[in-house]
Amino acid sequence: MPGGDAREAAKTVTGSFEDFPFLAELPARGPGADMIGRSLGLLVEMYAHVEPSGWRISDRPGRDTRRARSWLGEDLDALEEFTQGYRGPLKVQAVGPWTLAAALERRNGEAVLGDAGACRDLAASLAEGLRGHLAEVRRRVPGARVVLQLDEPSLTAVLRGRVRTASGYRTHRAVDRQVVESGLRDLVGVNEGHGPVIVHSCAPDVPFALLRRAGVAGVSFDFGLLTERDEEAIGEAVEGGTKLLAGVVGSVDGPLSDPGGSVMGVRTLWRRLGLSPGILADSVVITPTCGLAGASPAYARAALAHCAKAARSLADNPE
Repeated sequence: MPGGDAREAAKTVTGSFEDFPFLAELPARGPGADMIGRSLGLLVEMYAHVEPSGWRISDRPGRDTRRARSWLGEDLDALEEFTQGYRGPLKVQAVGPWTLAAALERRNGEAVLGDAGACRDLAASLAEGLRGHLAEVRRRVPGARVVLQLDEPSLTAVLRGRVRTASGYRTHRAVDRQVVESGLRDLVGVNEGHGPVIVHSCAPDVPFALLRRAGVAGVSFDFGLLTERDEEAIGEAVEGGTKLLAGVVGSVDGPLSDPGGSVMGVRTLWRRLGLSPGILADSVVITPTCGLAGASPAYARAALAHCAKAARSLADNPE
C-alpha cells in the first residue's frame, strides 16, 4: 500500500475487504519496509543489512534488521486494532525462498541463488521465521484463518536461468525444477493445519503446474499477462481445486472501468476452457495486478473497492 501510516493502511484494508483483510506492507517508509527487507527481518539466526547494491548477509543483527522488525510490529499493532472480533480469512505475505535467494547478496556480492547450500539455509531460516510470525498473527487475531502468501516475482527467472550475476555480464544457472518445487513445498508446510498457502507472481509465464505440485492452494497473477499457452495449466489447476487470484485491476493510477467490464476477460476465459460457471465465484478472487505501493492513496482505496465490486459482479453473473 502507498504511504507510511500503518493505522491508515489497516483502516483502509479492513474497510475495503471486510471478508478478506490483509496485513499491509508500506515500502515508502524505506529499507526494511520494502518486501525484501521486511522478509529478511523475519529470518531466524540469519541477518542482512543494506548496501548500495541491495541487501547483503550480515554476521549479526544491525540497524536495518531492527528497523524491519520494528515496522512489522507497528503494522501488526494496527491490524490488531482494526480486526477486533474478526472471524474469517486473513492474508499475510512474505517473499518466497527463490525470489529472496535471487535478491539477497552473499558477502562477496553475488546472490545467494548461486550457492545451493546457502539457498537451503536461507529457506530453512525463512520457514522458521514464518512459523513464529504466523503464530503471532493468530495470537493477535484469534478468530482469523491465516492465509500465507509467498511473493515469488523472480520464480520464472530462477527457473530459466535469467537472474544476472553481480557483474551483469552473466546469469546464474537455472535451478532444477525439482529443487525449486521441493523448496516451495517445505515453505507450504509452514502453515499446514492452520490455513492455505498461495503464491503470487506478477511476472509472465507463471509455472502453474509446478506450483500445484508444490502443494499451493492458490496462485495470484497478473491476468493481463496470460497467453494461450497458460490456458491448459489454468484449466487443470481449477479442476484440481486450486484457487485463482486474478489480477485484473490496475496497480497504478489510471481510469477504472465499470466493475462488470473488469472481469469480462475472466468470464471469457472460463467459457473458452469449458469450465462450469457454477464454480467461478468459488474458484476466483479478484485482485489488483500487483502491489499498490506505486499508486496514490486515493487510487489505492478506489482500486480495493473496485475489486470488491468486480467480485460481486462475477458472483452475481458468472456467465
